[in-house]
Amino acid sequence: MDYFLAILPILVVLSMMIFLRWGGQRAGPIGWACCALVAIFAFGLGWKVFWVSQAKGLLLSLNVLIVLWAALYLYHLVNQIGGVEAIARSLEELISDRGLLFLVLAWIFSAMIEGVAGFGMPIAIVAPMLVALGLPPLVAVAAPAVGHAWAVTFGNMGLVIQALVAVTKIDPAALAPDGALLLGVACLACGLGVAIILKQVPRWPIIILLAGCMSAVQYCLAAIGLPGLGSFSAALVGIMICILISRRTTEKLPKKPKTTALTAALLFYGLAIAVIMLAAILAPVNHVLSRIVLSYTFPKVITRLGVTTPAGPGQVFHPLLHPGVLIFLSTLICYPILRWKNYIPPGVWRQAASTTVRSAGMASIGIVSMVGLSTLMDHSGMTTLLAQGLSQTVGAAFPFFSPLVGMLGAFATGSNVNSNVLFAPLQQKIASFLRIDQVILVSGQTAGGSIGSMISPAKLVVGCSTSRMKGHDGEVLRYTLPAGLLIGLLVGVATWMIVHF
Repeated sequence: MDYFLAILPILVVLSMMIFLRWGGQRAGPIGWACCALVAIFAFGLGWKVFWVSQAKGLLLSLNVLIVLWAALYLYHLVNQIGGVEAIARSLEELISDRGLLFLVLAWIFSAMIEGVAGFGMPIAIVAPMLVALGLPPLVAVAAPAVGHAWAVTFGNMGLVIQALVAVTKIDPAALAPDGALLLGVACLACGLGVAIILKQVPRWPIIILLAGCMSAVQYCLAAIGLPGLGSFSAALVGIMICILISRRTTEKLPKKPKTTALTAALLFYGLAIAVIMLAAILAPVNHVLSRIVLSYTFPKVITRLGVTTPAGPGQVFHPLLHPGVLIFLSTLICYPILRWKNYIPPGVWRQAASTTVRSAGMASIGIVSMVGLSTLMDHSGMTTLLAQGLSQTVGAAFPFFSPLVGMLGAFATGSNVNSNVLFAPLQQKIASFLRIDQVILVSGQTAGGSIGSMISPAKLVVGCSTSRMKGHDGEVLRYTLPAGLLIGLLVGVATWMIVHF
């Protein structure tokens, strides 16, 4: 009965999101309330444990939400002026081989969009482009749904990895080797999956080359402390390689003048990336900016059943090194310059702000409630109990199932962030009981969460809404589900092999 009660809040959240099709902003608060009741009546939760757990959860949430709001505002600002479409049209001019162009848009350009936005935007943006180029709507939605999934963990300008690090307290550089290896497997598999959907299987040698290069770039950036730029930069390198391949195999096309929208988009994202890289790489700059630290030390708390959480600091916040703050500052610098040059129309910042409030406001409720639920389970001993049960039941085979747990979370919640918040602490506890490196299971968790993006109903609905497939997300799922399960199993095998070999 204790095991059932411990997992009940998670079952409530998953059930409401799968069967009732509720979003995280509705299911999260109800799951949180259920968790609080179970913790009070079955796990000895007292007031002091409650407020400490929730205060820690709010600090963790704030760390994530700053990235969410800054990255989405920058994306909507660029999108309002036609910058995203301008980039895609430029690709069409640079890559004359239509088969290669389809592959680039569905697999690599969708990953680049995931690198800066996420939340189903890669599917929503790329699908109508593919339809306009002559692909059937069903294929146009399914291809980027499968194609972008490998880029989720190190995408969204650092949102996912920021949340994962905040919840697990693992150094992002420590996640690079295992995470990059597992996501490299996913990258190759996603590319081959897109090729099958687009009927471009003969291009498998190019896919292997691109997957190797993009995975290497993603690994290097994560290893040097820039995980938030991993997906975007990897996709950028992949696109550049494809442009070179296209130029070598076709006649050189006449250059067309750059539009102001394209120039503005490149400047906005170029400056944001440059600022983040300089703050992380230049030691003197990093040293100065890291001097300002915000943190709060929480007291030791004990439940009535004796579960103890030792005293210690909550989320340590470096405001001048935070990627969300740096993105926002770079946007503030770039906007007046572009406005002065008449590259962007007046008042566009208001439209972008309004769109950001609508898209990020409800998502923020879901994130805060999911993080609060996770910290409540951890401080009341529910996570530890579940970890004990799973480790005893599955034993040494659990690493194989680790990515599948992440997939389940992403499928149900529509977000790798929420999947990691719910299940990464559980994976850590299981790693402790099985006496294996926790980084491996956490890497498997988030890799699985990335793959789960291609089968998440929440993301498929967003993609279908822009490509004449509204209400047909079930048909798309029939395409993406077999691909997702197969890729998830491959990543599970890779996770198991890392542990045992």
